[in-house]
Amino acid sequence: MKDSLNPLRSTPVAILLGAVVVAVSILLHGGIIKLGKPTTTAGTAATQPTRPSPEQPTQVEVERLRANDHIRGSKDARILLIEYSDLECPFCKRFHPTAQQAVDQYKGQVAWVYRHFPLDQIHSKADKEAEATECATELGGNDGFWKMADKIFEVTPSNNGLNLDDLPKLASQVGLDQNKFKTCLDSGKYAAYVEEDYQSGIRAGVTGTPGNILLDTKTGQTLPVPGAVPYETLKSSIDSLLGS
Repeated sequence: MKDSLNPLRSTPVAILLGAVVVAVSILLHGGIIKLGKPTTTAGTAATQPTRPSPEQPTQVEVERLRANDHIRGSKDARILLIEYSDLECPFCKRFHPTAQQAVDQYKGQVAWVYRHFPLDQIHSKADKEAEATECATELGGNDGFWKMADKIFEVTPSNNGLNLDDLPKLASQVGLDQNKFKTCLDSGKYAAYVEEDYQSGIRAGVTGTPGNILLDTKTGQTLPVPGAVPYETLKSSIDSLLGS
Protein backbone atom coordinates (compact mmCIF):
# COMPACT_ATOMS: atom_id res chain seq x y z
CA MET A 1 0.00 0.00 0.00
CA LYS A 2 2.84 2.39 0.83
CA ASP A 3 4.41 2.39 -2.58
CA SER A 4 1.08 2.91 -4.30
CA LEU A 5 0.38 5.89 -2.06
CA ASN A 6 3.80 7.44 -2.42
CA PRO A 7 6.03 6.50 -5.33
CA LEU A 8 8.96 8.22 -3.62
CA ARG A 9 9.06 5.32 -1.15
CA SER A 10 9.83 2.75 -3.84
CA THR A 11 13.55 2.57 -4.67
CA PRO A 12 15.36 0.29 -7.18
CA VAL A 13 17.83 -2.08 -5.59
CA ALA A 14 20.88 -0.36 -7.06
CA ILE A 15 19.83 3.01 -5.71
CA LEU A 16 18.93 1.52 -2.36
CA LEU A 17 22.37 -0.06 -2.01
CA GLY A 18 24.00 3.24 -2.77
CA ALA A 19 21.74 5.02 -0.30
CA VAL A 20 22.70 2.57 2.42
CA VAL A 21 26.28 3.73 1.99
CA VAL A 22 25.07 7.31 2.48
CA ALA A 23 23.13 6.26 5.56
CA VAL A 24 26.20 4.63 7.07
CA SER A 25 28.25 7.74 6.39
CA ILE A 26 25.96 9.90 8.56
CA LEU A 27 25.77 7.65 11.59
CA LEU A 28 27.80 10.09 13.63
CA HIS A 29 25.58 13.07 12.83
CA GLY A 30 22.72 12.29 15.20
CA GLY A 31 19.96 11.45 12.73
CA ILE A 32 18.87 9.27 9.83
CA ILE A 33 18.15 10.82 6.45
CA LYS A 34 15.15 9.53 4.56
CA LEU A 35 16.27 7.56 1.52
CA GLY A 36 14.86 8.45 -1.84
CA LYS A 37 14.08 12.06 -0.96
CA PRO A 38 14.29 14.14 -4.16
CA THR A 39 16.91 16.85 -4.21
CA THR A 40 16.01 20.49 -4.62
CA THR A 41 19.05 21.23 -6.77
CA ALA A 42 19.79 19.14 -9.85
CA GLY A 43 22.80 16.90 -9.40
CA THR A 44 23.08 17.53 -5.65
CA ALA A 45 22.78 14.52 -3.36
CA ALA A 46 20.65 14.66 -0.22
CA THR A 47 22.64 15.79 2.80
CA GLN A 48 22.12 15.90 6.53
CA PRO A 49 19.73 18.76 7.39
CA THR A 50 21.49 21.76 8.92
CA ARG A 51 20.02 23.07 12.15
CA PRO A 52 19.45 26.81 11.95
CA SER A 53 20.81 29.13 14.60
CA PRO A 54 18.50 29.38 17.65
CA GLU A 55 18.47 33.14 17.14
CA GLN A 56 17.02 32.76 13.64
CA PRO A 57 13.68 30.88 13.64
CA THR A 58 12.95 29.31 10.27
CA GLN A 59 9.35 29.24 9.13
CA VAL A 60 8.19 25.84 7.96
CA GLU A 61 4.65 24.78 7.20
CA VAL A 62 3.87 22.25 9.91
CA GLU A 63 0.38 21.20 10.93
CA ARG A 64 -0.68 22.63 14.26
CA LEU A 65 -1.96 20.47 17.08
CA ARG A 66 -4.63 18.09 15.80
CA ALA A 67 -7.40 16.35 17.74
CA ASN A 68 -5.86 12.93 17.11
CA ASP A 69 -2.26 13.90 17.89
CA HIS A 70 -0.36 12.07 20.61
CA ILE A 71 0.75 14.64 23.15
CA ARG A 72 2.77 14.53 26.34
CA GLY A 73 2.37 17.59 28.48
CA SER A 74 -0.22 20.36 28.48
CA LYS A 75 -2.23 21.04 25.34
CA ASP A 76 -2.02 24.69 26.37
CA ALA A 77 1.79 24.73 26.37
CA ARG A 78 3.30 27.65 24.51
CA ILE A 79 5.98 25.54 22.79
CA LEU A 80 5.12 22.34 20.94
CA LEU A 81 7.99 19.97 20.23
CA ILE A 82 6.63 18.15 17.17
CA GLU A 83 8.69 15.04 16.51
CA TYR A 84 8.41 12.97 13.33
CA SER A 85 9.81 9.64 14.43
CA ASP A 86 10.62 6.06 13.41
CA LEU A 87 10.38 3.38 16.12
CA GLU A 88 13.32 1.46 14.64
CA CYS A 89 15.56 4.52 14.33
CA PRO A 90 18.47 4.37 16.81
CA PHE A 91 18.67 8.17 16.90
CA CYS A 92 14.96 8.43 17.74
CA LYS A 93 15.57 5.99 20.57
CA ARG A 94 18.42 8.22 21.79
CA PHE A 95 16.29 11.37 21.53
CA HIS A 96 13.23 9.89 23.29
CA PRO A 97 14.42 10.65 26.86
CA THR A 98 15.69 14.07 25.74
CA ALA A 99 12.20 15.09 24.62
CA GLN A 100 10.77 13.80 27.88
CA GLN A 101 13.34 15.84 29.81
CA ALA A 102 12.16 19.01 28.07
CA VAL A 103 8.54 18.31 29.01
CA ASP A 104 9.51 17.64 32.62
CA GLN A 105 11.82 20.62 33.11
CA TYR A 106 9.74 23.30 31.41
CA LYS A 107 6.74 22.53 33.63
CA GLY A 108 3.81 23.25 31.34
CA GLN A 109 5.61 25.51 28.87
CA VAL A 110 6.63 22.69 26.51
CA ALA A 111 4.55 19.79 25.21
CA TRP A 112 5.77 16.91 23.04
CA VAL A 113 3.77 15.86 19.99
CA TYR A 114 4.69 12.52 18.41
CA ARG A 115 3.97 11.82 14.72
CA HIS A 116 4.95 8.82 12.65
CA PHE A 117 7.66 8.98 9.99
CA PRO A 118 8.67 5.34 9.35
CA LEU A 119 11.68 5.02 7.04
CA ASP A 120 10.44 1.79 5.56
CA GLN A 121 13.16 1.58 2.92
CA ILE A 122 15.67 0.82 5.66
CA HIS A 123 13.36 -0.11 8.55
CA SER A 124 10.79 -2.50 7.12
CA LYS A 125 9.32 -3.20 10.56
CA ALA A 126 8.75 0.43 11.51
CA ASP A 127 5.37 0.73 9.78
CA LYS A 128 3.87 -2.19 11.70
CA GLU A 129 5.31 -0.92 14.96
CA ALA A 130 3.71 2.46 14.29
CA GLU A 131 0.40 0.70 13.70
CA ALA A 132 0.92 -1.12 16.99
CA THR A 133 1.05 2.18 18.87
CA GLU A 134 -2.21 3.20 17.22
CA CYS A 135 -3.85 -0.04 18.33
CA ALA A 136 -2.56 0.76 21.80
CA THR A 137 -4.25 4.15 21.49
CA GLU A 138 -7.52 2.49 20.53
CA LEU A 139 -7.38 0.27 23.61
CA GLY A 140 -5.75 2.61 26.11
CA GLY A 141 -6.14 6.16 24.87
CA ASN A 142 -3.30 8.67 24.85
CA ASP A 143 -1.68 6.95 27.84
CA GLY A 144 -1.83 3.63 25.99
CA PHE A 145 0.00 5.16 23.05
CA TRP A 146 2.85 6.51 25.15
CA LYS A 147 3.21 3.34 27.19
CA MET A 148 3.50 1.29 24.01
CA ALA A 149 5.90 3.71 22.31
CA ASP A 150 8.06 3.84 25.44
CA LYS A 151 8.11 0.05 25.65
CA ILE A 152 9.09 -0.42 22.00
CA PHE A 153 11.95 2.06 22.32
CA GLU A 154 12.99 0.37 25.56
CA VAL A 155 13.28 -3.14 24.12
CA THR A 156 14.17 -2.70 20.45
CA PRO A 157 17.85 -2.90 19.48
CA SER A 158 16.81 -0.57 16.60
CA ASN A 159 17.49 -1.06 12.88
CA ASN A 160 14.84 -3.78 12.50
CA GLY A 161 16.01 -5.59 15.62
CA LEU A 162 12.57 -6.08 17.18
CA ASN A 163 10.64 -9.29 16.54
CA LEU A 164 7.17 -8.20 15.40
CA ASP A 165 5.69 -11.35 16.90
CA ASP A 166 6.53 -9.87 20.30
CA LEU A 167 4.26 -6.86 19.87
CA PRO A 168 1.14 -8.47 21.46
CA LYS A 169 3.28 -9.55 24.42
CA LEU A 170 4.59 -6.01 24.80
CA ALA A 171 1.01 -4.71 24.68
CA SER A 172 0.11 -7.04 27.51
CA GLN A 173 3.11 -5.82 29.51
CA VAL A 174 1.81 -2.24 29.37
CA GLY A 175 -1.65 -3.29 30.53
CA LEU A 176 -3.53 -3.78 27.26
CA ASP A 177 -5.77 -6.70 26.30
CA GLN A 178 -3.43 -8.92 24.28
CA ASN A 179 -6.12 -10.61 22.18
CA LYS A 180 -7.89 -7.39 21.27
CA PHE A 181 -4.55 -5.81 20.47
CA LYS A 182 -3.57 -8.66 18.13
CA THR A 183 -6.92 -8.49 16.34
CA CYS A 184 -6.44 -4.77 15.79
CA LEU A 185 -2.85 -5.13 14.62
CA ASP A 186 -3.63 -8.00 12.23
CA SER A 187 -6.40 -5.94 10.64
CA GLY A 188 -4.01 -3.27 9.37
CA LYS A 189 -6.69 -0.68 10.09
CA TYR A 190 -4.20 2.02 11.06
CA ALA A 191 -1.84 1.73 8.09
CA ALA A 192 -3.54 4.66 6.36
CA TYR A 193 -3.26 6.81 9.49
CA VAL A 194 0.47 6.12 9.75
CA GLU A 195 0.83 7.11 6.09
CA GLU A 196 -1.08 10.34 6.72
CA ASP A 197 1.38 11.24 9.47
CA TYR A 198 4.26 10.47 7.15
CA GLN A 199 2.85 12.68 4.40
CA SER A 200 2.34 15.55 6.84
CA GLY A 201 6.04 15.27 7.66
CA ILE A 202 6.93 15.43 3.97
CA ARG A 203 4.83 18.58 3.62
CA ALA A 204 6.69 20.07 6.60
CA GLY A 205 10.03 19.40 4.90
CA VAL A 206 11.12 16.52 7.12
CA THR A 207 13.84 14.46 5.44
CA GLY A 208 15.04 12.25 8.27
CA THR A 209 14.45 11.09 11.81
CA PRO A 210 14.07 12.32 14.39
CA GLY A 211 12.57 15.24 12.50
CA ASN A 212 11.91 17.79 15.22
CA ILE A 213 10.12 21.09 14.75
CA LEU A 214 9.51 23.57 17.56
CA LEU A 215 6.29 25.56 17.19
CA ASP A 216 5.67 28.68 19.24
CA THR A 217 1.89 28.77 19.55
CA LYS A 218 2.02 32.41 20.73
CA THR A 219 3.98 33.91 17.84
CA GLY A 220 3.50 31.22 15.18
CA GLN A 221 7.26 30.94 14.74
CA THR A 222 8.77 27.56 13.94
CA LEU A 223 12.29 26.27 14.40
CA PRO A 224 13.50 22.93 12.97
CA VAL A 225 15.86 21.07 15.30
CA PRO A 226 16.63 17.89 13.32
CA GLY A 227 18.49 14.92 14.70
CA ALA A 228 19.15 13.46 18.13
CA VAL A 229 20.46 16.72 19.54
CA PRO A 230 21.65 16.80 23.17
CA TYR A 231 19.36 18.38 25.75
CA GLU A 232 21.39 21.59 26.01
CA THR A 233 20.99 22.18 22.27
CA LEU A 234 17.26 21.57 22.46
CA LYS A 235 17.00 23.84 25.51
CA SER A 236 18.84 26.64 23.71
CA SER A 237 16.38 26.43 20.81
CA ILE A 238 13.37 26.41 23.13
CA ASP A 239 14.70 29.38 25.08
CA SER A 240 15.24 31.35 21.88
CA LEU A 241 11.54 31.03 21.11
CA LEU A 242 10.37 31.72 24.66
CA GLY A 243 12.46 34.89 24.66
CA SER A 244 10.92 36.22 21.47
